[in-house]
Parts: sequence; C-alpha cells; structure tokens
Amino acid sequence: MEKLALSLFARDALPFPPGDNDTDTAFGGTHFNLTLLNQFNYTLYSNGTISNGSWCFIAAEPWAAPTVILSNGTFLNSTGCDSPIDPIGLRGGIGVGFGVLYGICLVGVLINLAKHGKLHLPAEKHFAPVSRRWQWYWCIFTLVFAFISLFTNIDVDRFRIVGLPIILNSFCWYIMQMGALGIVWEATRHWGSWQERQFIDPDPFRLRDDDRRTKVEFYMPLVFYFWLWLNFFLIVPRNWGAIELQRSPEQTALRAAPSATDIRFKLAAFFLIFCWLVILASLLHSIKHYKFRPHGIISQVSGYIAAIPIRFWILLTLSLALIAYQILASFSWDNSVLNADGNLAAVYVGGYGPALLILFTQLGWGYTTQNEDLQLKRQRRQRGEAMDREMGIVSKPHWWSRTNTAAVVDHTKDRRKRQAANGVVDNWGNEGREPPAAVEMADMHGVAGARSSSQAGIIDASKQANVSTYGGKSDRRRTEVAMSSAGAVLFPNAVAQPSREARRQELMQDGPAPPPYTEREQSQRGRESGQTVGSVRSTSTGTGVSGRQPQQIRSMLDV
Repeated sequence: MEKLALSLFARDALPFPPGDNDTDTAFGGTHFNLTLLNQFNYTLYSNGTISNGSWCFIAAEPWAAPTVILSNGTFLNSTGCDSPIDPIGLRGGIGVGFGVLYGICLVGVLINLAKHGKLHLPAEKHFAPVSRRWQWYWCIFTLVFAFISLFTNIDVDRFRIVGLPIILNSFCWYIMQMGALGIVWEATRHWGSWQERQFIDPDPFRLRDDDRRTKVEFYMPLVFYFWLWLNFFLIVPRNWGAIELQRSPEQTALRAAPSATDIRFKLAAFFLIFCWLVILASLLHSIKHYKFRPHGIISQVSGYIAAIPIRFWILLTLSLALIAYQILASFSWDNSVLNADGNLAAVYVGGYGPALLILFTQLGWGYTTQNEDLQLKRQRRQRGEAMDREMGIVSKPHWWSRTNTAAVVDHTKDRRKRQAANGVVDNWGNEGREPPAAVEMADMHGVAGARSSSQAGIIDASKQANVSTYGGKSDRRRTEVAMSSAGAVLFPNAVAQPSREARRQELMQDGPAPPPYTEREQSQRGRESGQTVGSVRSTSTGTGVSGRQPQQIRSMLDV
C-alpha cells in the first residue's frame, strides 16, 4: 500500500452496496465491515477505487478479492491506485514502436560521432575538435530523453489512476524538444565554421580577427542559448502536480487543463521562435561571408536560396514544425502531450515525429559525407596539383615509390654474390673468381692512385660520364642513384640535363668500394701458392728476394 492524496468530487461517490446485514457491505467480490469504513471516512468511487483522502485502493475484481480491513482501518493484501494493473493501450504501443526507431538512431549517431569526430590533421585552436562533435552530443542528449518519454507511455496506459508517469512523460518530452532544436543549431553553426575553415585554408590571413564578422559569430551562440534557457526555465521549474489531476472529467477540466495551458507554457513556446530566427540568421551570415557577396536585391535573394544546402532546408522545416506543435499544445488541451487521453495522432506526429526526422536527416548527412580533415587534405592536394600544372612541374606518379623502393634497396654482399654467380667482372677484374693471393705493389699503387684522384675530383669528365652504377657502401646513395637513373629514363623532360649531370657527379663522389682485405690474404701476400712459410736470412744489410737487388737502407725512414 502506498500513500496517495486524492481530490475526487462528491458526484463521483457511490453508496456502499448492501451486504448480509446493516454493518456489512460487499464490493469487488469481498465483504467489508461497513462500520469501520464509515469510521475511517472511506468513500467508494465510480472509477473502481476506494479512498479516504490519504489512502487509495483498487475496489474492483480481482484485486479487491483478497483484501481484508483491520480494526485500525488498515487494508491488508490490497492493491494501491498507483499500481500498473491495466493492459498496455494504444498510446503505449505506439510509444514502443517509436522507441525502437529512436534506438536505431542511437546506433547511427555513435557511428557518425566516431567517423566525424576523429582527427586526421593537427588540432587548431580556432577550429577545436569539439566543435564538430557538438551536434552529435545533442543527438545523444535528445535520444536519452526521448527513450524515457516514450517508454513511460506504457505506464500512462497501465495506471488505473493517472499519476507520476504522465508527469515524467511530459517533462522528458519538453527536454527532448530543446535537444532537437539544439541539434539544428549546432549543425548550422558548425557548417558555418567549416565554410570558414575552407575559406581561409589557402590563405590564413585572408580574414581579420577583430572585425564585425567575428563579433557576430561570438555573440550569436549566446543569443541562441539565452532564448533556449528561457524556454527551459519557464517550463521545468514549476508545480507539476496539477498535471496528474486527471482522475475524473471534472477534475481534469478544473485542474489539469488550465495548468497545461497557462501563460508560462505559451511564452516558453514562443521563445523557441526566436531560437529559430537565430538559426536562420547564422546560416545567412555564413553564406554571406564564406560563400559569395552578391550585389542587388534579386541576385541576393536567389543567391542565398541557391547557397543553402538541402540538408538545412529539411532541418529548418522540421524545427519549425516542432515549434508549431509546441505552440498548439500550449493552447489546445485535447492535442497536448500532457493529456493522458489526448489525440494520439497529434501527439506522435507533431510531438515525436519532427525530432525523429531531424535525427534521420543528420544520420543521412553523416553517412554520405567524408570526415572534414580528409576533405581538407584532398583540397590541399588538388590545389598543389593545380599549382604544379601552372608552373609546368610534372611529378612522378604515386606508384613509383611504392613499387621500386624494395627493388633498389640492396646490400653489397648480395650484389657481389649475384655478380659471382653471373660471371660479372668484380672490383679485381676477375670473372666469378676469388681475388689473386698475391697482389703486386704496383697494382695496389694504381688502385690507391685512382681512388685518390677520384676523391680529389680530377677524374676525366669522359670517364665520369660513362659511370652508370654506384660502387660505394652506402645503401642510401645507391638508392638515390638508381631512382635518379630510372626517373631520367621515364621522365626525360622533368629535370634539365645540366642539373641531372651535376646531381650524378655529386652522388658518385664517394668513389669505388675498397678491395677486401683479410688475414688470410695478408699471410699469403708476397709468396706463391704452395710455398712453405719460413724465414730467409741474409748476411747483407737488406732482405733479399730471388732475382732482385738487395734493398739499400739510407735512413731510418726507410725501415
């Protein structure tokens, strides 16, 4: 049992049915002590309830059958009037259907929030990432209160006596209306911010930061939210208890209907018109400054109409329909969402339909458009390509670096193995063979002299022009040489001939790779293959070699 104050009229009161004797009465399939009922001021009403002004119970079958009244006036095994005992009606069934549609919108909103809220470029102070996300945050806000309002319609039908569900349903519906209007505002405001970002991206100093335009864009959101908060403060902080007093036709006409159509609801609805006008002004302001500057009245009107995207034509129309229904509900009790027995066509078509269509419009736009950062990167790339064409610059295709990078990167060891397998002449002048065990000093001096001449930059120009491969150890240099040669073949007119030759000379300054030098070659150098290791002593002042003159030491520098 729960305590519930009721204000029922005497004309709704019924006399207690007669029972077995003068102190007995029977209703709801159960006999009660008539003396106790009269002692505690209980009254039987035509809506199937019994109440004394403080307690209310269901007096109809089968809920009154197990009820017993005690000597102190307490009812046992009773069912309170605020219990959901009736089946779900048409209002609750339609509300469940709309709730499913709103649930589908929630999934789409989360997907679009992840898609359009993701950053692909460094964040800018003037264009904060949260700016593009606010419209999706308002969508989530609207969906939450729409769920509460729609699913409480079930309890509006199931409660025998109108109570808390109708208050919760109406309260959340008004908050949902504010959220739907916030979606339209944030979508319009961010569209203007996106147009500004595209407008100044080629030239960041194209617009001033202290002009009238920036001041208007600063104060316009404040004006919109001022009118929206006035709507909130006129509706929410009020006595909602009178709305649930719909327990009889007379009570509804005297208490609930006047409260639902008072001056505060009317003013709050008209304040939304100012919000709509601010949205329209923001849209026209963005078109004026970031789209074009028409001259003449006719060209201005036609230009503004053509510049408004179809998405905002839909959003502005739906938001205007939303405001129109709220104004209608503040004047007509029969078509109001606060009426538990109101016109369901008006309640769902005018009350929940515009907000649902606003959400679907946002989802359609989100699915069909690309992330703003990706669009901006594409625009920058297109501008760069246009500037290259104007300057006559022909760039290599994108597939060139992807398909040839792995092929030109090679190691010296692998290259020499491949040369040995194919019989290519190596650095020693041998075809696929090991370098000779003995190397004459004259050959070594020749190699060293060639290397020093190459490093000094005195190699003959004709010989340098014939060098087409890089023999150094630097993989990066080898890659650059290969890419330069391939690019010269594929794009002969991309780079001027003197510049290509100068680049080739610069890349080839490293010189050829040094010959391999191991301990095995050092031990075998200066003797024939198969000669045993031994020391040849001599009594002369120098070390003798067969068939040659002894070395004469003239100073300590020769040792």
